[in-house]
Amino acid sequence: MKKLLRPLSKKIITGTLAAVTTFGASFPAAAQDHFQLAWTIYVGWMPWDYAAAEGIVDKWADKYDISIDVVQINDYVESINQYTAGQFDATVMTNMDALTIPAASGVDSTALIVGDFSNGNDGIVLKGNKTLSDIKGQQVNLVELSVSHYLLARGLESVGMAERDVKVVNTSDADLVAAFSSKDVTAVTTWNPLLSEITAMPNTSKVFDSSQIPGEIIDLLVVNTDTLAENPALGKALTGAWYEIMAIMSAGDAAADAAKTFMAEASGTDLAGYNAQLASTKMFFSAADAVAFTNSDSLKSTMQKVAEFSFDHGILGDGAPDAGFIGIETPAGVYGDSGNIQLRFNPEYMEMAAKGEL
Repeated sequence: MKKLLRPLSKKIITGTLAAVTTFGASFPAAAQDHFQLAWTIYVGWMPWDYAAAEGIVDKWADKYDISIDVVQINDYVESINQYTAGQFDATVMTNMDALTIPAASGVDSTALIVGDFSNGNDGIVLKGNKTLSDIKGQQVNLVELSVSHYLLARGLESVGMAERDVKVVNTSDADLVAAFSSKDVTAVTTWNPLLSEITAMPNTSKVFDSSQIPGEIIDLLVVNTDTLAENPALGKALTGAWYEIMAIMSAGDAAADAAKTFMAEASGTDLAGYNAQLASTKMFFSAADAVAFTNSDSLKSTMQKVAEFSFDHGILGDGAPDAGFIGIETPAGVYGDSGNIQLRFNPEYMEMAAKGEL
């Protein structure tokens, strides 16, 4: 049965893809009336499936005289690779992936919608009655170069340690629960629902989770910047559709339960299971709340942390001389090279939604 999994974060851009991206980037984006949005299964992205099935995306696209295809891709990283190669105009991804895949490949991208952040969906678990400090010297099984890897680094930092104090063992998400069940594995870092399965085992301690670094693992809808500039109707339609769904989901009535039940079943769980995952996800149901988060000084400092982690682990690209090689534009200012801005957090369209101007 499919479950709501935190997607992987891997830089797997191939030489062919990079060549396609470079070739495509030499031509300016043109005005168009047909667009494609890719999405993958995750608790914070299931609303796009509902919006497509219920005609909400079509309604907003019609309002702006465009059409939008909403396409499910089974492989999360492949969906970002295809977006980077120009096969999609927009797709869902985390803030770290937005930096290390399209931005690092020279594709100028805009975070159109800041949808949510992990608020306990990701965690570090040890066997026994332990604290995070007890992790020193242990082998930690996780999906390498994923948001779990970032979480581990941030957790270690919080207790005055670094990755050199542990041994990271790359383990597929499909194998993590079984690995932790063996006597040889004593520490894991993972995401829900795997995290819930592991913490339900006897004699375990969740010693750190993403609620202790709020706002750092962020889920986004990302659009090609040139495409957005040439086609503001796309930004308006996507943002209008998104916040219509958010209003339905947050109403607390039968319609909200029906919408969430659809999302749950489409992802292989039930309403209770979906609600449990929403409980550890800080959804920005209100456009005004998403704007406030995007405008905050903390977003810039978060992206600096993400850039530093990515550079230290070699996923900012072979030519990156330092963590600031790629410019990241936020309302609070630019982190990195202002002459090489490739990732932009632009609250313009969310502000329109907050003001009822869409």
